[in-house]
Amino acid sequence: MSWYPKPTRPIETDTGIKARSKRGDFAENWWAQRWIQALERITDAGRLRRGRSYARQGQVLSSEEKAGAIQARVQGSRATPYKIRIRLQPLTAAEWEAVIETLGEQAIFTAQLLAGEMPQEIEEAFAQAGVSLFPDKAADLETDCSCLDWANPCKHVAAAHYILGEQFDEDPFLLFRLRGMNQERLFDALRARRTEPTLLAEEPEAYVTGEQVAPLEESLDNFWRLGAPLDHFPTAIRQPTTPLPVLRRLGQPSFVEQNLESVLGSLYATATQQALLVAFQNQEAQPSGEDEE
Repeated sequence: MSWYPKPTRPIETDTGIKARSKRGDFAENWWAQRWIQALERITDAGRLRRGRSYARQGQVLSSEEKAGAIQARVQGSRATPYKIRIRLQPLTAAEWEAVIETLGEQAIFTAQLLAGEMPQEIEEAFAQAGVSLFPDKAADLETDCSCLDWANPCKHVAAAHYILGEQFDEDPFLLFRLRGMNQERLFDALRARRTEPTLLAEEPEAYVTGEQVAPLEESLDNFWRLGAPLDHFPTAIRQPTTPLPVLRRLGQPSFVEQNLESVLGSLYATATQQALLVAFQNQEAQPSGEDEE
């Protein structure tokens, strides 16, 4: 089963795609912010400043993925919008093979990617394969605009770049696709890599903590009892970055004809909401004057 995110932002409107960011930094998630940082590092600051203003004013009329590139329309000073094309240099088949080999060595990478999440350490995995996910030099980006400005990027292209950063927020796999790898191919390759016999045999060692774990049959009487204190066990209770992460990690089972997300999705969503209510009910019940005795 592959996951294709549903667009939450209109592709084209009469009033333009107005950036969510009103001031300060663009984008919310780290990977979208990383795109903006890469862009700001390899392009002219003055052009980008004017592009930010255009993006926030809603002058990017449309932005869509087409033929391995981003095609956008940006309203400038003339009546006819300018046509923009942004293309990120795709990785070669050999480079993607090296990346998938590296990603497949870490179970957590596969689990997070299958759940629609971008692992924080994914840049290190790409670097280990000798490539970069994000553009790290000007040659990684090809841009065109129908305006007469000779500079690259012009302010129209820069505006489209910033809106693209916010689109990465909603769909992290857009960055992979612009590099030449769609979700389905990536997921299939990662699943195949994780089910290789040699990896399955080595898998348990990734979870060894240094303590000898007793066989299950010897610990049944105390199986549900708390062992070592969990005072310092790190927890983070929050809404999932993407919906139904567990179902997406597992994938579609071969013995179920119906789509598993359709069958169990509402139950998982309800369980998530109930868990969040239980986790935060004490905070919600806390009076506003919590420091007063």
